[in-house]
Amino acid sequence: MVRRIDVTGSDGVRLAAWEFADPPKERAGSDSAGADSAGADRAPGVLLLHGLMGRASHWAPTARWLSERYRAVGLDQRGHGRSEKPADGPYTRDAYVADAEAAIEQLDLGPVTVVGHAMGALTGWQLAAKRPDLVRAVVICDMRASALGAASQREWSDWFASWPLPFATLADVRKWFGEDDPWVERPNPMRGEFYAEVMAETEDGWRPVFSRSQMLRSRATWVYDAHWEELAQVRCPALVLRGLDGELGRAEAQEMVRVLPRGQYAEVADAGHLVHYDQPEGWRTAVEPFLEQLAEDTRGDREPVAP
Repeated sequence: MVRRIDVTGSDGVRLAAWEFADPPKERAGSDSAGADSAGADRAPGVLLLHGLMGRASHWAPTARWLSERYRAVGLDQRGHGRSEKPADGPYTRDAYVADAEAAIEQLDLGPVTVVGHAMGALTGWQLAAKRPDLVRAVVICDMRASALGAASQREWSDWFASWPLPFATLADVRKWFGEDDPWVERPNPMRGEFYAEVMAETEDGWRPVFSRSQMLRSRATWVYDAHWEELAQVRCPALVLRGLDGELGRAEAQEMVRVLPRGQYAEVADAGHLVHYDQPEGWRTAVEPFLEQLAEDTRGDREPVAP
């Protein structure tokens, strides 16, 4: 089952949140009213935040296995997917963080584990630093804390301009992003599939569901700055995860773990930047132990101390 839930984000922006499974049933024998008020018997919440150009549907395989034990919700962030794409934005860090904050509160997910990819990971750790009461833990997938700089932004602008839009068919989308894109070092069918999910058919062919200029504006709010200070303010457990062929290098990832007060490290072999999409089984193998340990620690906090 896929269920859409409308959320009102910062500045009244309409956001689409998605659950990819039936809501978890209450535990047998629990008092539903008491469980809701105390929060003890509700399934723990997980908020899934995609990266730049992504959408919540990219998390569907992850959400399905998470939903066995958690209430997993993916959010189409502003400018992405089925969420509103206001011409004037704002597409700032504050706006993205406020949107995630609003989603957690309106969906009653907190305290939540935020699982974020790339830009979504940055949103996750900035939210954890701002609202520790809302965030139980954070998974940081392939996002750098260092500033990327002006050269990176110019490269992205040139790359967007190189897209051969409109694409005649979805097969053309898959082929270009999976094989012909000059940024592709070797054929990567999953990359083609990833971008096929963010295309929509128009009168003249297939085009992205997002505005490339808005994506550049969004990216410009974080590529020029480093984010180490906010990382150090994350007091909850945090997993820094990278694909071995991704954009986050091992040395920087391990420095991020060192800076995080409760940081852990994991990596996925044969995975690029789109770790959870490239290697879903390797991704699950890397993330699940972190979540299980978190659950054990939470249960331990609830157990009475023996006299």
